[in-house]
Amino acid sequence: MSIGGIDIGTTGCKCTVYDEAGVFLAQSYQEYDLSRNAGEHELDPLVVWDSVQKVLSDIAPKCGALQAIGVTSFGETAVLLDEFDHPLINSMLYTDTRGEKECKELCGLLGAKRIGGITGVKPHPMYTLPKLMWVKKNRPEIFEQVKRIVLFEDYIVYMLTGKTQIDYSLASRTMAFDINALQWSDEILSKAGIDKNLFSEVVPSGTRAALIKREWAEKLGLSNYITIVSGCHDQVAAAIGVGALEKGVAVDGAGTVECITPVLNTLPKNRFLFEGNYAVVPHAQQGSYVCYAFSFTGGALLKWYRDNLAKAEAAAAITRGENPYESFNRKVKEKPSGILILPYFAGAATPYMDPKATGAIVGLSLETTSEDIYQGLMEAVAFEMLVNIEWLRKAGIEIQRLLATGGGASSQEWLQLKADILNIPITAMEAKEAGTLGCIMLAGTACGIYKDLKAAARLFVRETKTFIPCQERHKVYRELYQKYKKMYTAIRKITAELEEEL
Repeated sequence: MSIGGIDIGTTGCKCTVYDEAGVFLAQSYQEYDLSRNAGEHELDPLVVWDSVQKVLSDIAPKCGALQAIGVTSFGETAVLLDEFDHPLINSMLYTDTRGEKECKELCGLLGAKRIGGITGVKPHPMYTLPKLMWVKKNRPEIFEQVKRIVLFEDYIVYMLTGKTQIDYSLASRTMAFDINALQWSDEILSKAGIDKNLFSEVVPSGTRAALIKREWAEKLGLSNYITIVSGCHDQVAAAIGVGALEKGVAVDGAGTVECITPVLNTLPKNRFLFEGNYAVVPHAQQGSYVCYAFSFTGGALLKWYRDNLAKAEAAAAITRGENPYESFNRKVKEKPSGILILPYFAGAATPYMDPKATGAIVGLSLETTSEDIYQGLMEAVAFEMLVNIEWLRKAGIEIQRLLATGGGASSQEWLQLKADILNIPITAMEAKEAGTLGCIMLAGTACGIYKDLKAAARLFVRETKTFIPCQERHKVYRELYQKYKKMYTAIRKITAELEEEL
């Protein structure tokens, strides 16, 4: 008997399968492209759906008697379906700048603090609701045809089963979900002018939807008796997948987006969290929550480097049968790169939430190498997370240990660099893709294979190596960090002047 997990990300989707004893069986990954143009960042839902079909058909002959599949996805981004379940437009990503005016309008009607008190998130155009308001206002002929509004988790669950349901944690990323009552907010949706009946039914994380449709089972080479389970937001899934189920630990999710997710045992009411734009989301463990501190560009920065500055080296590594990043990582030095990089290549996330912030490289000279820039990008991600960790401390959230997951967790050089900069031990997990693993644990628990998530964690969660901060390097990086903290204000002033001129 085996269990699968589908993880839908912004740049690709994967399906991982384990047997019920926690032994890895198979994994398949499918990458896809985004569209970025003048602030409009989009993803084609049909490309994602096609990719999900490909990874499922790929793992089908490798997974034995598959009993259940859980689905997790990134948040915020909506799919607008017509009466024939066809996407009406491409989905606007969280980095898309549209919805800013609509967000301000909604805040004018309800007040930002009121919205934050209901939803657990500070209003921002990155969330689903302002973008829906933008579509209704600017593409009314499109919005009139909308019969369902789904995010990518419930989109895939719906396509596979015909059941529309979304879990609490992903619903929280819409800015339309009442985190206290655990239901769609009539008050907010009424003011926004969006019919709540267009959304999926909200359910706890790890809720069974239905059996996979016979037509898709036959097409993909799967059994007709596979139960599809609604998982959760991908960061919550990662927390489950590394065993972060109780207060005292945090996840370092090193994917396309860099996200640190501490676990909380109460729903915090703290002005520092609101002022720092930190969202609080229901955890899969009833009565507990997680908080998100993140940067829009984590692994995305290294992908940018690969695709724009190191194409030839990447191609050569692939020819040798090597992962390009392994080649890049070998050139990371044990001392700082000598440059400072502001990592806002797609805007700034917490604590600033500034979509107009831009990246910058400071300290370039004729001696600067491509390898220095690569290491500087790694350092930038860690510096940005240190900004967030210091802010969370002001809110009473102390992080003493990080559990690393995601593609970036496979780089020992990056994990050591993070430990040195953050001055926090970081433990790498055996399963690099904790999102799918967490989804598998949820699906297995939902189907009664495991008593609860803690029982599942005892089988699935395994640590490998802990990276201890080097105090000598931390001291050097700490001095550089004091300079890094000044960069946002300095660079933002310049970009604001440029915006006025343009």
